[in-house]
Amino acid sequence: MKTYNIAVVGGDGTGPEVVREGMKVLNAVAAKEGFSLRSQEFDFGGVRYKRTGETLPDSGVEELRKFSAIFLGAIGHPDVKPGILEQGILLKMRFALDQYINLRPVKLYPGVDCPLKDKKPEDIDFVVIRENSGSVYTGMGGADRVGFPDETAIQIMKYSRFQVDRCLKYAFEYTRKRNRKKMLTLAHKTNVLTFTGDLWMRAFTEMGAGYPDIKRDYNHVDAATMWFVKNPEYYDVLVTENMFGDIITDLGAQIQGGMGIAAGGNLNPDPGGVSMFEPIGGSAPKYTGTGKINPLAAISSMDMMLRHLGEEAAADSVEQAIIAVTSGKLKSLAAGKMGYTTSQVGDLVCEAL
Repeated sequence: MKTYNIAVVGGDGTGPEVVREGMKVLNAVAAKEGFSLRSQEFDFGGVRYKRTGETLPDSGVEELRKFSAIFLGAIGHPDVKPGILEQGILLKMRFALDQYINLRPVKLYPGVDCPLKDKKPEDIDFVVIRENSGSVYTGMGGADRVGFPDETAIQIMKYSRFQVDRCLKYAFEYTRKRNRKKMLTLAHKTNVLTFTGDLWMRAFTEMGAGYPDIKRDYNHVDAATMWFVKNPEYYDVLVTENMFGDIITDLGAQIQGGMGIAAGGNLNPDPGGVSMFEPIGGSAPKYTGTGKINPLAAISSMDMMLRHLGEEAAADSVEQAIIAVTSGKLKSLAAGKMGYTTSQVGDLVCEAL
């Protein structure tokens, strides 16, 4: 029997509540499919920071390296200045564990209201692959004469060919494995960002020659936001740099029904790499302890974790259970409007397994 060691980081706000439901479903599907789990909880988040002044210590990173995967609830505390936890925990974890791929499925499930007129589940089913280790997020730059009228600030978008190539290789391989339209779209801004855009485009073209079965496509990123809304059915897999990916995946989440269903993975796909999976909606502190928050995004991110670990049958079971719940059970995906409590939604998914 295979055993997976899962690091559980509930985090802040409603994070521990949705993670609890994800683990409930994970244990249920493990029993169904015949593998076992060992999990360990970590208290990284705002409460710990307020108590100790510590975000994610180096010793914590070393502990996390020992696990098969990390299951995260949410990071963000209303009493902690924005940026402290995000940089000290999320970005540190991504960079230290070299989680260089952010994987964001954009899939409209049956029964979920879509804000786009006349769009159905068969129209919205694509994946965004966001490079997760470079660009302006690395913090290169600085500020001068802060507070004075002539204050200046610089934030640098920097990429190496190594970073671009490994992201593109993952994207081409993923598109081939997905085996849907077998089309990979690069989204960038080559008409303005002539240095980084040129690097991405040349690498995309050169690597694409080795994948003759994959159709190559290009969008300026601003055009991609338009086509996401007008013709989402056009897309199969998109690949883009870090900042652009951060922006367009939130648009993707909205067209698949909102943050209540959007899931993501921060991946280190290399042998021995440790990847992290999380719902996208944030800590939603105003709903903490009310039982109103929707756990389906967390359950869906756990589904992604299973697929990443190679448990395809278990992942398929969870996805079908989610579809069973969205198709005929929930009144809405919105917090407080589901018709069920957070825990009851987790129970519904387990029953559907």
